[in-house]
Amino acid sequence: MASKLKIIPLGGLGEIGKNLTVYEYGKDMFLVDCGMGFPDQDLYGVDLVIPDITYLKDNIDKVKGFFIGMVITHGHEDHIGAIPYVLKQLDMPIYATPLTAAIIELKLEEHDLLYNTQIFTKKAGDVFRLGCFSVEFIAVNHSIADAV
Repeated sequence: MASKLKIIPLGGLGEIGKNLTVYEYGKDMFLVDCGMGFPDQDLYGVDLVIPDITYLKDNIDKVKGFFIGMVITHGHEDHIGAIPYVLKQLDMPIYATPLTAAIIELKLEEHDLLYNTQIFTKKAGDVFRLGCFSVEFIAVNHSIADAV
């Protein structure tokens, strides 16, 4: 039986923030964005909200050969804010445009993760492979430069 493409939102759907979507096909998967959420008044004492990555942790070892990479679309906190917290639990390379990569590097340095993380800089128009997936960065207009 042929594999099916799974698109699994782990955050950012029906809410503002926590943007993180998993694309999975066969033994390959990658993430798009890894953002934090913003606590509302009902979450007294909570400083930040991160996506639930239980699915990733439960499935990373189950299928040998899984390729995980993190593709980041732009540098807003709701798209990059959870990166250090996820990387402390799952090691994976990051693919981002130059400005976004620089912002992520500052964040990783704060968490002492910079020198243990591979960051691959791509620019709009670049096409690259992540396992069986072909990923293309397409320039978009947004309120932050270097968004794809």
